[in-house]
Amino acid sequence: QAQLVESGGGLVQAGDSLRLVCAASGRAFSRNVMAWFRQAPGQEREFVAALSWSGITSDYAETLKGRFTISRDVIGDMVYLYLTMDDLKPEDTAVYYCASDSRAGATHRVQTNYDTWGQGTQVTVSS
Repeated sequence: QAQLVESGGGLVQAGDSLRLVCAASGRAFSRNVMAWFRQAPGQEREFVAALSWSGITSDYAETLKGRFTISRDVIGDMVYLYLTMDDLKPEDTAVYYCASDSRAGATHRVQTNYDTWGQGTQVTVSS
């Protein structure tokens, strides 16, 4: 069964860096558009970043450009999607979710089109 498992979240201080990892079981994920979303307390889930199936084209939420970097590794039957977050701010506090779209040909931000989701990992940034 295809699944996504996030890890790497935690409690950090403002200005710190953190790298989230999403482990995708199944080589089919290497042909999928993959993305990160986040949901802060009391707010709707929002787009963070997406990466094309080739791993070449990326898209970022405008407010996060320059601080967040999405990337991936394909190792055997596993795909590892990363989100490197630099200069973290208290407003980055949220549950971060990994998602995959098996039908998309290009990166996009439409949550409802992503057909596989992870369980999320909590990131808390203290001031």
